[in-house]
Parts: sequence; C-alpha cells; structure tokens
Amino acid sequence: MINIGTRGSKLALWQANNVAERLNQAGIETTIVVIETKGDQLLSIPFSKIGSKGLFTEEIENQLLNGTIDIAVHSAKDVQSHLPEGLEIIAFCEREKPNDVLVSFDKNYSISKNGKKTIGTSSTRRRAILQHYYPDAEMREARGNLQTRFQKMEEKQFEAMILAYAGVHRMNLDSYIVEELPLDVFTPPVGQGSVAVEISSHLNDQKKETIRKAVNHPETEVALKCERAYLRRLEGGCSIPSFGIAGVSGNSLSMHAGIISLDGSELIRKQLSGSIEYPEELGLELAEIVLASGGDKILEEIKRSR
Repeated sequence: MINIGTRGSKLALWQANNVAERLNQAGIETTIVVIETKGDQLLSIPFSKIGSKGLFTEEIENQLLNGTIDIAVHSAKDVQSHLPEGLEIIAFCEREKPNDVLVSFDKNYSISKNGKKTIGTSSTRRRAILQHYYPDAEMREARGNLQTRFQKMEEKQFEAMILAYAGVHRMNLDSYIVEELPLDVFTPPVGQGSVAVEISSHLNDQKKETIRKAVNHPETEVALKCERAYLRRLEGGCSIPSFGIAGVSGNSLSMHAGIISLDGSELIRKQLSGSIEYPEELGLELAEIVLASGGDKILEEIKRSR
C-alpha cells in the first residue's frame, strides 16, 4: 500500500489520481491523503507578498518526513529548488504542453487587441511579461484554484486570464482557450506541465524502483533536472519572475531561460545546448550566463523591494 499526499484542489486530485492509476496498473494499492497547504489558506494575499518557499509543499513534505504518507504528488513548478533534508524527487510524469494560454468567455478576445484590457493573473512572471510586451494591459489579482478563478472571471473582475495549458486541459476547460501564447514570449516557469513525485529518502529501494518504473518519463526527467538546476542557482521560486524551458532532441539537450524585472522594464533571455548526459551542469552554466548578463542585478533589486 502506498499513501499518496496531495493538495485538495480538483487539479491536484487529478494529478494524484493519475499517479495512483499508474501505480495500480503496476500492482500497487494506493490511498490518497488530502493535505491543506499554506498556499491554499492564504488565497487573498498575492504570491509576491507571501514569499515562495514551500508555499504549496511544506505541509505535505512534513507528512512525508514523519511517515504519514509514502509519496507526495506536486505540480513540478510548485516544488522548491532546494528540497528539505531527507527528501528527494524520484519521478517526473510526462510533460503536457508547457505553454501559457489566454482564456476568456469572449471568443474574440485577443491579448494583442488595441485598447484597455483587464487580465487576471497571480504570477509575478506573467505580470512582468505583460508589462514588458503589453503595457496598456490592466492586471488584476487572480489567486485560487481554477474553478475559483473562472468564477472571478464570470463575476467580471477581469475579461481574461493567463493560465497554464496543462491545468486548463486536465480540467476539460479547453473550450475557453482563445489564444495559445508563444514560448519565446511567455516562457513558462521551471517545471510547468509536469508532475513531480517526492519521497522520503527512507522509503525502501524496491518501492522506489517500482514507483519510478510506473511513473517516470525519462525525457521529461532530463529536462526538469536541467531546469531545476537553473532555478536552484538563481535561488528562485514562484515569487521571482524567472523562467526556463528545456527540451530533448536525440542526445542533445537545449534550454531557453531568463529573468525579468518586476516592472517588466528589464528582460534577459539566453539559450544553451549540450548533452543529455549532463543536464544539471547545463542548467547551472546557463544560470551563470543569465546572472553575468545582468540577472544578478535584477535579483538584487527584487530582494531589496521585498
């Protein structure tokens, strides 16, 4: 029996049940344990005001450490780059399309239309990118699960929202997508589109191997190792407007990453390629390039503003 810890939103439960189904097919019985996190409790406070460390993972990780649950299932983008001692990620599910999308009840809505636009988002990255490319857009806070955000849009708190395609698709809300945003403009945060499986290092080796075999997607794992190394060097999280996406082609690995100032005025983008044999080294090297190109000054300014 494997006890699976997860947040209680519909999307989080979809992810946990997807992992459970894969384990069941491998002959392992599972139970899902719902755990409320700080990020679920503080819905009225913007990410930039809370800080990002363990926002959606800390309470779940505590139960991993005390043995209440055997594995934790997270959106990979929510998992902090430095894990608490005694914990490790052993699997990444195959990545869904990583793009951001614009959703609206108005089928003719476009982010590039002239005139005033009201767009809901809770992401510092999306806010900064919007300010850089679409300075006439008016941004509104949109914290909460997908269903809560759609309700806010129905209440006309904003005309449209920017969300991750993966979540919208998994919740069967594709019909509200009015625009798929290009990766070279709205480059996603590290890990977007994948699901991470985290365990206590004390979990026995046989269970570890069985879980990896049932759940892990090798290409996604290589890409995510590269991305997470990049984020770890930047010491970033969901309150830092950094971004990065890696991809595998044969034996080659490439990553496009960068950082943007909170007000969108300064934007740094860099790209690097290398071997799939050294994903973390590639991510770290790209981070150093971004930092040396002015990323260090952007990070310093963000820290000062906090």
